[in-house]
Amino acid sequence: MLMTRDFSHYVKDVDPQTAHLDLAVEGVSCAGCMAKIERGLSAIPDVTLARVNLTDRRLAVEWKKGAVEPALFIDRLAELGYKAYPYEPVRAEVEETERSKFLLRCLGVAAFATMNVMMLSVPVWVGGDLSPEARDFFHWLSALVVLPCAAYAGQPFFQSAWRALKAKSVNMDVPITIGVVLALGMSLVETINHAEHTYFDAAIMLIAFLLAGRFLDQKMRQKTRAVAGNLAALKAETATKFVGPDEISEVPIAAVRAGDLVLLRPGERCAVDGSVVEGRSEIDQSLITGETLYVKAERGTQVYAGTLNISGTLRVRVSAASEGTLLAEITRLLDHALQARSRYVRLADRASQLYAPVVHATALLTVIGWVLAGASWHDAIVIGIAVLIITCPCALGLAIPAVQTVASGAMFRAGVLLNAGDAIERAAAVDTVVFDKTGTLTLPELDVVNGAGVPDEVFQLAGRLALASHHPVAAAVARAAQAKAPLPGVTEEPGRGVRALFEGEELRLGSPAFCGADAEANAILSADPEVSVVAFSRGDRHTVFAVRQLLRPDAARTIDALLNRGIAVELLSGDREPAVRHAADALGVSAWRAGVTPAEKIAHIEALKAQGRVVMMVGDGMNDAPSLAAAHVSMSPISATHLSQATADLVFLGKELAPVLAAIDYSRKAMAVMRENLTLAIGYNVLAVPIAIAGLATPLIAALAMSGSSILVMLNAMRARRVRLGGASWK
Repeated sequence: MLMTRDFSHYVKDVDPQTAHLDLAVEGVSCAGCMAKIERGLSAIPDVTLARVNLTDRRLAVEWKKGAVEPALFIDRLAELGYKAYPYEPVRAEVEETERSKFLLRCLGVAAFATMNVMMLSVPVWVGGDLSPEARDFFHWLSALVVLPCAAYAGQPFFQSAWRALKAKSVNMDVPITIGVVLALGMSLVETINHAEHTYFDAAIMLIAFLLAGRFLDQKMRQKTRAVAGNLAALKAETATKFVGPDEISEVPIAAVRAGDLVLLRPGERCAVDGSVVEGRSEIDQSLITGETLYVKAERGTQVYAGTLNISGTLRVRVSAASEGTLLAEITRLLDHALQARSRYVRLADRASQLYAPVVHATALLTVIGWVLAGASWHDAIVIGIAVLIITCPCALGLAIPAVQTVASGAMFRAGVLLNAGDAIERAAAVDTVVFDKTGTLTLPELDVVNGAGVPDEVFQLAGRLALASHHPVAAAVARAAQAKAPLPGVTEEPGRGVRALFEGEELRLGSPAFCGADAEANAILSADPEVSVVAFSRGDRHTVFAVRQLLRPDAARTIDALLNRGIAVELLSGDREPAVRHAADALGVSAWRAGVTPAEKIAHIEALKAQGRVVMMVGDGMNDAPSLAAAHVSMSPISATHLSQATADLVFLGKELAPVLAAIDYSRKAMAVMRENLTLAIGYNVLAVPIAIAGLATPLIAALAMSGSSILVMLNAMRARRVRLGGASWK
């Protein structure tokens, strides 16, 4: 009977030509594994992407639709020595928890054996008059403790090495396994032959230290992965949908479409993006805005998937659901961030590919060299074991990916998502930041700036009338007035405004000419030419509202912090000169230009680059996409157009501008730690390998040195998550 495997349920469409599949891969433990898997799958014709995320051991594969059967990927991974299956977050989390528990049990067994065998070894080390029989007795006791403990505690390395060898390849665990098995085997032979020295202590100590490093690595990745897990927890799987005027039904989120009406009860998380059409409540939207205080939700308020409804019941008109929501976009960007790799990561990947043949060849040549020099086979093999252990480049394999993982998680917590593999490396070099104004230095929404001088009754009527208009300036009046109920019988005159009858008087909202308020509007514009105006009239009484985009609340503080770091700041905007001048003066930016076209922005950035400046462009509009691509590194707010986000190397969340500063500070810290780790890893090998080859390091010393270097780079990598942001902070 022929059995087929159907993975169509797990395959997603990236675009009409490209399919995507996420696979969970067992046995991925280092950069060498990642490179091996990616090379193996990229070699399959029509595969366009193969990228391993070491944080959650997930493989993302993309290929031309219809060209490859997904089952082929699992078969190919099996040939490479890795078991794989479709990635399911719940299953993956359970298995990762079990793996952590297993590593902890192995570490406990290895630590128990290490402590006991060290006590048994003390009499042998210091007992100058210890009889041969007593020495043999302690050696046999050591063997009795170590051999079963090593067999259990060494499973993470032994199983990984066996899978690699079965696939006719090697990984970082192969030399570790060979070294441990040789040390244990030789120690047993030495014990049987009544020799003076054995190496049970070296073998079990090596396993204990390596397990400590691997467990530390696991916990660090779990902590970073928890960020993505927290986002996943915000996603609702169902929504309460109106299927009739007064009938609701709980349906899977996949059954919700744009334009549908959904009910959001108190205490529920919103499953969709949309706008409130009825009801009033408070909502927690800290994920989107960075604001921890609850905000009012009423008619016209935008809500997003993941938003928590606090108090009242809301009816929401859906604008996006499922994979189209802003929360889904943030999750995709975070996944990209955790998979991203800089030039340093790729350098470490290439180095780790060479380690196995180099380690084995070095150990073999050392044994042969010592034998030719007149040493006994026993002594030559002992030195070879030490070389095999001490040259294993675990530290080099962990040096860069560990920093990348820590930095990516820390940057997300500061509101920054990576959208390019080398974004950290490029952002660290920035010495000039060029800002767009509208939607970047300012908030995306318009706001009324002279509302304090408007009588409350007038403001409320204008707001209720504004609810009938789709114009963004009118929407700003409605928001500022917190209007809830639109006026009945509203008529719209395209291009002019809206009008309605109220208590026998005509109300109008629109252009100053439409409302007969030209004089009042001109007075406001002459005092503040950058604002937009909308007029309101009730009979022969007129009011003019001044509306503008407000600067981000921490914009001045963030720019001041950038300047204090020696980073030049410029403002390039296509907006009118008065508006740009006002923003530049308010922020303390001396270098600014208004009325700049997209082509002129690119030309200016190229001129700065010709002067040797390293430019970061921060912009949000579609017209900013070319200049974002022209800069050395680029950044966009999450509210930016999709084209702008796709072009930007980094994306930031929330209303504040602090993530721009955080991106540079975290990137500089990460690059410094990467360089430190590379120096530590390479320096360790430069010093340790000659010592081992010269026969000056026993297997025990080799185990301590190699394990210690791995743990050192892991602990040093943790420093990448601590950055003092100075004058600005992410809430």
